[in-house]
Amino acid sequence: MSLISTNRKETNVVELEIAIDAQALKEATDRVFKRKVKTITVPGFRKGKAPRQLIEKMYGEGVFLEDAINDLYPQIYSEAVEEAGIEPVDQAQVELLTMDKETGGSFKATVTVKPEVEIKDYKGLEAEKHLDEVTDEDIAEELGRRQDRNARIITVEGRAAQDGDTAVVDFDGYVDDVPFDGGKGEAYELVLGSHSFIGTFEEQIAGHSVGDEFDVAVTFPEEYHVEELKGKPAVFKVKLGELKCKEVPELDDEFAKDVSEFDTLEELRADIRREMIEHREKHANEDFENTLASKLAEKLEGEIPECMYESRTEEMVQEFEQRLGSQGLQLDLYLQYTGGDMETMRKGMREQAENQVKVRLALEKIANLEDIQIAEADIDAEYAKMAEQYKLEVENIKAVVKEKEIVMDLRCNRALDIVRESAVVIAGKAEEKPAAGEGDAPPEAAKKPAAKKPRAKRAAAKKEEAGGEEK
Repeated sequence: MSLISTNRKETNVVELEIAIDAQALKEATDRVFKRKVKTITVPGFRKGKAPRQLIEKMYGEGVFLEDAINDLYPQIYSEAVEEAGIEPVDQAQVELLTMDKETGGSFKATVTVKPEVEIKDYKGLEAEKHLDEVTDEDIAEELGRRQDRNARIITVEGRAAQDGDTAVVDFDGYVDDVPFDGGKGEAYELVLGSHSFIGTFEEQIAGHSVGDEFDVAVTFPEEYHVEELKGKPAVFKVKLGELKCKEVPELDDEFAKDVSEFDTLEELRADIRREMIEHREKHANEDFENTLASKLAEKLEGEIPECMYESRTEEMVQEFEQRLGSQGLQLDLYLQYTGGDMETMRKGMREQAENQVKVRLALEKIANLEDIQIAEADIDAEYAKMAEQYKLEVENIKAVVKEKEIVMDLRCNRALDIVRESAVVIAGKAEEKPAAGEGDAPPEAAKKPAAKKPRAKRAAAKKEEAGGEEK
């Protein structure tokens, strides 16, 4: 391979002219012939046994050349890119210029490259940082949740239904004495006071006993999602078949022993406080770093190629799809559940993608300005950490995550450390907890769980490609 010339056509577009060595082309052509001759039929010869000269005479001398160039291209292009000292951010547009089995060939590759950017005043950035105090009320709420998780469901006998009970009901809904779609349910478990049914449906069940049959009168909201039912009065014929409630354990030392490694309730409270403080500190630090990152993005100067934003957006879509898949959900079904579509989802991710691209470019520039160097021991430690995290051999990780990627990630992390350590912290106000909203879901509504969004790293996405197995 020989890089003939490098020409910058536009701000971030470079044109490479690359020569293909005649000997390399000949060897590649020989390999292609050996691979393809098995599939070629020539009259008078058994399949795969025809002489090469005869095949080239029948199909043309260049019959194997194009495939040979395609085989050579990845390595030739990679070497040319390295020699030119550029960093492509998109697929190259390739144009074959010459091709001859005796003299070799040449082609032109036009590619968008990573932009040259500038950033100033990245030290001393100001950002708010707030840390919500952990109160006794917070701890009491968490203890209540743990009580609730360890509660027993028991059958209620000898009393009427009340708030907090789970009523097992059959119901038939009518509007103008006519049944309507979605208005029927059998053995439906409804938590009274959850406001999951419209209007005062649940309140009208309270006070009734098991075996009671009664009418519940409600009016559908004007903004109801079913056009025919908006604002309409309805009557549900209800039968209360069973009544259940939660029996929560007493909040005492025995409870602490049952649900934790602690012997006393006070020890459990202290541990909950510690966990909450750590969680809120971590959350505050992450918010602080995100704010600093956004400020870096605002300070970045340079013409950034559109393809970088598009590529990052597409990566985010794929990452989201992988997270859904890990939970047994498909993206198309998720969009159906949420009433969304791919175009809207991509648009929603676009702003975040732009910010991430700018932040990465800013950190890479800071790493260069600060002349950040990464020791070999740090690279090895990062590979070992990833191998441990994903239960793979280090060599499998190295096969899919190149060392230069590890180095750049570590350099960017150090750059962010410099920005964070020099930043000016402004004490922020504690966030107010949003009040719990009340739903107006219809009786037939089946609520789908929201997809969780755990963090995902590159090695996880490439785990299957690495060929590693769980140990």
